[in-house]
Amino acid sequence: MKKLLLAILTGAAALSLAACGNGSKDKFGFIFLHDEKSTYDKNFIDAAKDVCEELGVKAILKTNVAEGEACYSTAKELAKKGCKGIFADSFGHEPFMMKAAEEFKDVEFAHATGTSAHTSTLTNFHNAFASIYEGRYVAGIAAGMKLNEMINAGKITSDKAVMGYVGAFPYAEVVSGYTSFYLGAKSVCPSVTMKVRYTNSWYDENAEKTTAETLIKDDKCVLISQHADSQGAPSVCEQKKVPNVFYNGENKSLTNSYLTSSRINWRPYFKYFINSVLNDQKMDADWTGTISNGAVEVYEPSAIAATGTKAAMDNAIAAFKAGTLNVFDTTKFTVNGETLTTYQANVNADDDYDENGDYAPKADTQVIVNGIFEESKHRSAPYFDLRIDGITELD
Repeated sequence: MKKLLLAILTGAAALSLAACGNGSKDKFGFIFLHDEKSTYDKNFIDAAKDVCEELGVKAILKTNVAEGEACYSTAKELAKKGCKGIFADSFGHEPFMMKAAEEFKDVEFAHATGTSAHTSTLTNFHNAFASIYEGRYVAGIAAGMKLNEMINAGKITSDKAVMGYVGAFPYAEVVSGYTSFYLGAKSVCPSVTMKVRYTNSWYDENAEKTTAETLIKDDKCVLISQHADSQGAPSVCEQKKVPNVFYNGENKSLTNSYLTSSRINWRPYFKYFINSVLNDQKMDADWTGTISNGAVEVYEPSAIAATGTKAAMDNAIAAFKAGTLNVFDTTKFTVNGETLTTYQANVNADDDYDENGDYAPKADTQVIVNGIFEESKHRSAPYFDLRIDGITELD
């Protein structure tokens, strides 16, 4: 049994009714961008099923719901079916969930990775996310330890300690994640650098395979991680025996490559959401999970991890719980050779456009305080979008 360190598709949506809870009349709806083939969505689906069964409510699960009017139609359908609360799992669902929340004011709506709840006047709309950068940092330590092992064994020289990262989009969520992963690795392997390539899709197995292959063959990366939702990159790593740090699940069957993985555990939030609705309790506009409250988890390192990896990861987790470790400590990284003392981030998700009509975020919030970039403090969704030294984004 696995142990955990605490730490657009279109088309008709598939419908399943999980009759959990001994005939309870209380129903909750869940909207997912993909289905269980996507590791991202499966993580939500499993948590929704488990929590609804535990709390004795019925779950109506809708999968393959595109980021568009299909989301609004699905949310309306769930509200009309009598769902007391409705949750959606993808960033592009947000405006359509808000549209439904405006129409069905007696229903509570919640949404993952969104940015608008904290500035919205809708009292029945909520955002949730977690400080997954903590988990990625810890997983990065496992990567750095593996690089050190490779250096000490003479497999690579320290200047060849290059990691590759398969990213979905150049959004703050991805940038925050790959930066924290890199900083975790750098905390134990000072010579590490990293190259990032984007697939421009959350879920495209072929693109993720091709990107991983390019990072390994052309970019000379000796370890791969990802923020994408399929087994594409890990399968390439397994074939080529390149160490891999996964996301949103455990991959111990990939014995040639798998090191560890981090994920957001959505059970704490689903319990909070459902219990708040059932007990008519006011909910936070923004909810942020952490390692301390069990919403951020990192899997045990695998058998191919470097000696001492588990102890190093455990120490970092303990430091997060004690509040003595900050991922985005500005003394630990530079931007264009400089240590930042101030930075205005686009926390309120205000859009601006230049004379060419190109999007540019509006800076609205000072987020560096006492030398710490305060990620996820002002809203749950990430807003760290700095490109730090040591990481190269490639076309």
